[in-house]
Amino acid sequence: MPTSLYTNAAIRTPALPVHAGLSALLVTDGVVTWLGPVEDAPAADTVVDVRELAGENALITPAFVDAHVHATDTGLALSGLDLSAARSARDVLDAVAAFAATLPEGAVLLGHGFDESAWPREAQVPPTAAELDRAAGGRAVYLSQASIHSALVSSGLLTLAEGVAGYDASGWVRRDAHHVVREAAFAGITAEQRRAAQRRALEHAASLGIGAIHECGGPGTSSEDDFTDVLALGRLPELPEVYGYWGELMGAAKAVDLGAVGAGGDLYADGALGSRTAHLSSDYLDGDGCGFGYVTADQVRDHLLDCHRHSSSTGRFVQGGFHAIGDAAITTVLDGFAMAAAKLGGNGVSGAEVLRESRHRIEHVEIVDKALIARFVEYGIVASMQPAFDRLWGGEHQMYAQRLGVARSLASNPMGQLHAVGVTLAFGSDSPVTPLDPWGSVRAAVNHFNPTLRMSAKSAFAAHTRGGWRAAHRDDEGVLAPGKAATFAVWQAPAGLVGTLPTLLPALPDEPLPDLPDCRLTILRGEKIYG
Repeated sequence: MPTSLYTNAAIRTPALPVHAGLSALLVTDGVVTWLGPVEDAPAADTVVDVRELAGENALITPAFVDAHVHATDTGLALSGLDLSAARSARDVLDAVAAFAATLPEGAVLLGHGFDESAWPREAQVPPTAAELDRAAGGRAVYLSQASIHSALVSSGLLTLAEGVAGYDASGWVRRDAHHVVREAAFAGITAEQRRAAQRRALEHAASLGIGAIHECGGPGTSSEDDFTDVLALGRLPELPEVYGYWGELMGAAKAVDLGAVGAGGDLYADGALGSRTAHLSSDYLDGDGCGFGYVTADQVRDHLLDCHRHSSSTGRFVQGGFHAIGDAAITTVLDGFAMAAAKLGGNGVSGAEVLRESRHRIEHVEIVDKALIARFVEYGIVASMQPAFDRLWGGEHQMYAQRLGVARSLASNPMGQLHAVGVTLAFGSDSPVTPLDPWGSVRAAVNHFNPTLRMSAKSAFAAHTRGGWRAAHRDDEGVLAPGKAATFAVWQAPAGLVGTLPTLLPALPDEPLPDLPDCRLTILRGEKIYG
């Protein structure tokens, strides 16, 4: 059986001391079969000198898992109109006009990433549908806001949503109106274009040291064909693995039929803070009301019970889960958990224990207090979180402060607080809401705007590697040790190493952030998927 030996690198593994120096790793048939000092390395059929690939600070770590991805949207964003740098309505219109000039007549112009909260306060008014019509030369235009929970659309698409909740004559649509225009805008994408976008997203993930993603689909997010196409690509040996979550209420049977591991992910209990549709217990400071709740506690209960029925009939866990950002939405979901617990259990086993065994999930978990966190612990709920949300929108001056006020902004995304009481964390990007950027996410968790909510680099790295595997009930994955899967990445660490992790923060607070590691090789179960 062929063997491959990777030598001359620091290796993040429990099988060696943290300061072991240059080490080596042997792979046989997709499994790590030996770890130790370079000088003791056994012979192998193939030898890879990692220091030649990655330089003096060569590092091998378990590959990352991104626990919340939209592959098609990510691929389209990588090749489409990126509006993340726009700082005014004029910037958006100029970008639309330039991009439209590259498209044939009749094409739908798709763009993503405008974030009006980053524009000057006096200019946070995006362009209208009529202005988009003129800029695009009459082409249909769909521009998703950074949160992907609202969009700017041209007049033709806008008319499709008249009378639907979330419609606005300006062309900025939310809620159900957004789902209507999104479906229409994406309907023109061919199956070949869709699969090409998905492949591009997965190849990009592999180039960042990501060995697996959790694809979040469901009505209002993606079609069944879109979802199953991503899962099929994730079974190819040259791409990262894909674990699917289908977010449809009472959809456990469909999730199983589609090949998903869970009936959750983008099952919306509310919207997003960027679109003022996340459901809060108190009003937004810069908008009317406190957002919108899309499910009831009774529906949450019934959905979880549906997942448990299908777990019993299929002989494997069918995870339930919900997208819940605001504290009012999270409260509703947790009330549903309590109601489900009252229906489960027996023979000396409590309903809460049954729920804990299933590791149901809540995505995002941005606005949550200590009492709600205690209920995460009680029911063993996995918190699937995105550290980049705090980096991009947290603190005293960014979008959350505008929407929520400084106090609520600084209390948001409490990853360190959840971790400290034993909640399982699975980190991801929600790409393309934020870019695929695993080391950037680790650094964001370590460098939270609120120092009391920070995590150690060790814990944040674990949440973005082993946490993602554990969230999908793959408990043996995400660690490099003899007998474990050889799924790892090779890194050049330009800022040096701290033990077997890269230097992520400067030595002094006023110094610039150091460069993040650069992926040179990604190995999935012994096979190269990048490098």
